[in-house]
Amino acid sequence: MQISVREIINGMEGKQALLQILLAVQDASPENYVSEDAVNDIAYMLNVSRSRVYSTASFYSVISLKPRGRHIVQVCINAPCENAGKQEILAVLEDQLGVKLGETTADRQFTLEGVSCLGACYVSPAIKIDDRLYGDLTPELVVSILREYQEEATALDCNAS
Repeated sequence: MQISVREIINGMEGKQALLQILLAVQDASPENYVSEDAVNDIAYMLNVSRSRVYSTASFYSVISLKPRGRHIVQVCINAPCENAGKQEILAVLEDQLGVKLGETTADRQFTLEGVSCLGACYVSPAIKIDDRLYGDLTPELVVSILREYQEEATALDCNAS
């Protein structure tokens, strides 16, 4: 069951900080994003302009205004990871997931995103899946990590049937 924007805002007990509301709305979305309807509802309920809601949402890279997969795979595209072999890791991710950077898998399980920094230069090349950081990656390790997420998704689908 999806939580409404009204329920999210009412549950914040007067703390109506736009960024926190956007993050909570995105977290409550099955597609991991803030929809146009949600933007409209937030603007109306907070009595702010739609452009303010959009500008805040588009400023922060952690907020998406388009549907994404169940798992967000973020690849560091900055120089330290580039120098440590990011291209090889990205190639394996694209091959294993069957998508390019910025795309979502057909089964809506994974979205592959490039980010300017994960704050993990000390373990580059690195990726982040949802809230979990993986570093010192090799192509084999990436395949193993993805397999765990794919097996988990298969198990969840079987249990839901």
